[in-house]
Amino acid sequence: MQNFFIEMLNQYGYLAVALLIAIENIFPPIPSEVILAFGGFMTTYTSMNVWLVALCATIGSVLGALVLYAVGLFLSPQRLERWLSGRLGHILHLKISDVQKAEGWFVKKGKITVFICRFVPIVRSLISIPAGMSRMKLGPFLLLTTTGTAIWNVVLVWLGRFAGASWEKIAGYTDIYAKIALVVLAIAVIIAGVVFYKKRVQKKPNTQK
Repeated sequence: MQNFFIEMLNQYGYLAVALLIAIENIFPPIPSEVILAFGGFMTTYTSMNVWLVALCATIGSVLGALVLYAVGLFLSPQRLERWLSGRLGHILHLKISDVQKAEGWFVKKGKITVFICRFVPIVRSLISIPAGMSRMKLGPFLLLTTTGTAIWNVVLVWLGRFAGASWEKIAGYTDIYAKIALVVLAIAVIIAGVVFYKKRVQKKPNTQK
């Protein structure tokens, strides 16, 4: 897979950067660090410019984010509430009020969450979905997404340029960072899930009295 990305970049340059990064945002398992680091390395032996590589990557990132934002608009809270009012909600032990609480939280904390999550692999793509679901205004969403992804892209492209022929080390270090970030996130989700269900179980006896 990595060889395919490199071949695409060698053949189509800026266009490949934008296209591959856009696809990476829609399908997170595609490694953006490989694309960006190798793109930075390419600026050392081709006419490609560091800032233009980062710009194309950012354009691709925003386009991909808009696709997932649109998915979030389709998966509206109202639609989820209808699903959770049936068998799905019973299986997942989720209530309509849970969706309402999550929506309220994202309305309050959504902006900073969208920005920070742009630096967390996998999540940096998926965060666009709850942003769409909560009906975050498109203007702030685009501003935060563009700013966050631009920083991420510029850093990795420049690191790839500085590393030169050793650009794969940058991709390797970023992969380690990604794994650590995902482990921390998984632990946080598990803890949040345990706390959530403990509260739900504790409330049941009270509601029966």
